Amino acid sequence: MSKEIVKNWYELADYDLESAKAMLDSGRYLYVAFLCQQTIEKILKGLFVKETSKTPPYTHNLRRLAKQLSFYETLNQEQLDQLDRLNVYYIESRYTETLEEMKKAIGSDEGHAIFEECREMTKWLEVYKK
Repeated sequence: MSKEIVKNWYELADYDLESAKAMLDSGRYLYVAFLCQQTIEKILKGLFVKETSKTPPYTHNLRRLAKQLSFYETLNQEQLDQLDRLNVYYIESRYTETLEEMKKAIGSDEGHAIFEECREMTKWLEVYKK
């Protein structure tokens, strides 16, 4: 059963990354950031299920999720910083007061950088998905 659950988490992550790319192409950078955070969250939750056969914790905090995984100690400072930056995008995209403020917070350059950073992290995490 857990193999199917893990597969589902990974498929959801892939869908979110594809959706982030579509949002990037259409200039909706706020959603690029949010979907990139969701992509990494779902991969980490899939890895959690793979390693523990338990339901992942109800958190969106990427570092908190990663800390519970066997490879956490191998993360370098840059990777930890990437997790922390993506955490902010989940919070900002859900709790900023107005749409205009949210849209101003993430422009084209940052949207592209977030997407590339997310793709880099998904490639790095591929090793642990196998």
